[in-house]
Amino acid sequence: MTGMEIDREKNIQRKHSAYQSLDETFDIQNETYRGQQYSQIYFARLHLMRTLLYSLITHWKPHVPVCTVLGLEEGKECIIVGTLYKHMKLKPCVLDEYSKERSAVPLVKPHNFMHPDDHLVLEDESGRVKLGGTVLSPSKYVTGGVVALHGKETTAGDFLVLDVFEAGLAPQMEPQLKSSEDKYVVFVSGVSVGSSKSNPLQFQLLVDHITGHLGDDQGIAAEIVHVVFAGNSVEIPSGLLNGQNLASKDQSRLSEPVQELDILLTQIAAGVSVDIMPGSNDPANFALPQQPLNRCLFPGSRAYNTFNSCTNPHCFELDGVRFLGTSGQNIDDLKKYSEARDELELMERTLKWRHLAPTAPNTLGCYPFTDKDPFLIESCPHVYFVGNQDKYGTRILNGSEGQFVRLISIPKFCNTGIAVVLNLRNLECHTLSFGAQFSP
Repeated sequence: MTGMEIDREKNIQRKHSAYQSLDETFDIQNETYRGQQYSQIYFARLHLMRTLLYSLITHWKPHVPVCTVLGLEEGKECIIVGTLYKHMKLKPCVLDEYSKERSAVPLVKPHNFMHPDDHLVLEDESGRVKLGGTVLSPSKYVTGGVVALHGKETTAGDFLVLDVFEAGLAPQMEPQLKSSEDKYVVFVSGVSVGSSKSNPLQFQLLVDHITGHLGDDQGIAAEIVHVVFAGNSVEIPSGLLNGQNLASKDQSRLSEPVQELDILLTQIAAGVSVDIMPGSNDPANFALPQQPLNRCLFPGSRAYNTFNSCTNPHCFELDGVRFLGTSGQNIDDLKKYSEARDELELMERTLKWRHLAPTAPNTLGCYPFTDKDPFLIESCPHVYFVGNQDKYGTRILNGSEGQFVRLISIPKFCNTGIAVVLNLRNLECHTLSFGAQFSP
């Protein structure tokens, strides 16, 4: 920044908010990998969710007995609790690429692997049973969810489902929406600096809006208290990372997107607190939970204590309002293995199942935790956001115990030029659109 810009930044009397990171749940630094398999994370998930469901079904159907899969008796109604597994005819198999009999590969890969013949199975430590009936729709559920089912065993050995019980929204702390003044949080994802789709002018306009360098926007900029970059902030040129040593010119090409991102983040961090989350394209570990991007990548931004490199998923509080969000991998995976009207409906399901990423580790990569499942939602957030989606969407989700959640689907900035703005005073949302034309 020039001296004039610094002076101008000082003239903006910004509002401030109390910020607290709650990312310890997603920290894997204290974990030790000893060759463990993924059965342990499933066991931990089932144990914790079953304990919770047992405490809730006493109010649901107190007169129906609870039993295990092995304890089922033909024709006798009961409730069983277990982990769902969905048999999918079209689900890709990792062994297919090693198959000796090479079949013709379709030119267009399906975006969704649903098939009318898909069916669900419920599993606990004692065994598994195929589920029947029309109450439980295979199109809605995915492998990994834990539910309670009321039904009875048929003569064919299946379990005829008569009713389904989900955990529902987790308990929620009372939000501190007592401020009479506007305070804004800006969400942006999919900036993809270095991509052919990325528009440098568009991104600079966003930065100038946040920092108050767009003419009369200083009043609005003063009300922005926090900025969240929800994944896929850079895109490394494809073809460079092929396992061979890089030439010096290729090394510079590799670092240019990150350097450009750091310059822009530095401008923001000079005046307002910034969270940056890793995404599927960023230089971070692939498996969830993704660990914070190394601060060494941002020599300019890290000089400010307002710069926070965070995990994905990311949880934090601002002025007593709890935020929980991901860079989009969990919802993108649900799109492949289930059906819904839109991304917001899939987000609703994860909250009602009390699990951020039910398809992990089956089809979504995650770390093999041994004694916990960090993706369980123990406290319901007030704001739940997901980045890198195709379009913007938002709605309020209300729970049976007075919970309310603002759901936000954040579109890819490089495709849409849209950022999302949330008002901390009333949790209302609107978009910022930057439509600058650019020819790469």
